[in-house]
Amino acid sequence: MGEQITIQGEDGAFGAYLARPEKGGGPAVVVIQEIFGVNKVMRDICDGLAAEGFLAVCPDLFWRIEPGVDITDQSEAEWKKAFELYNAFDVDAGVKDIAAAIAHVRKLDGASGKVGAVGFCLGGLLAFLTAARTDADASVSYYGVGIEKHTVEADKLANPLLMHIAEEDQFVPKPAQEVILNALKNHPQIEIHTYPGRDHAFARVGGEHYDEADAKLAGGRTLAFFRKHLA
Repeated sequence: MGEQITIQGEDGAFGAYLARPEKGGGPAVVVIQEIFGVNKVMRDICDGLAAEGFLAVCPDLFWRIEPGVDITDQSEAEWKKAFELYNAFDVDAGVKDIAAAIAHVRKLDGASGKVGAVGFCLGGLLAFLTAARTDADASVSYYGVGIEKHTVEADKLANPLLMHIAEEDQFVPKPAQEVILNALKNHPQIEIHTYPGRDHAFARVGGEHYDEADAKLAGGRTLAFFRKHLA
């Protein structure tokens, strides 16, 4: 079972969900939320990483707008609220909060000092920016929305980045994917996998476009990536 913790950031304190492995310590991973807040999907991802031996923490990045957002993708009203939060969200402030979460988890009891980051959707963009702007040891981006506008930031990458791209992503259309791939595919720190036939959020359990086989494939690649770079 996870617990709620508080992280002190540059602009104030915010909450986070923390899951620990059975042995209590190990390398850490910051899980970066989708547009639905720190919900059951994100908590389950943390719990899954904890079961694999990682300290996993999911910070509440919407705290400046509305602390404690916990909604699903299962109703029109929740989608409406999710997009309102997305449109009000300050990406640069969010990356600073992630940096604060990375610093916090490095110092937790039992932490090895190595910290990775993995993000989905909005969090996929934030994971890319985390790789570029913070000292995360390894980062993973799932179907990040808007990365095509930030590819120049890859010049700042000092540590490895793994990217999962859904080839039929309704929020990352083909022209955007082309920009991303052309700019990043030959970068020495970046590994990119594309998933034919998959739409946005193919790894979100219970989601409309969930695909079990490719979710497991991407999950296995992510786990192997973290085991390699956070050891």
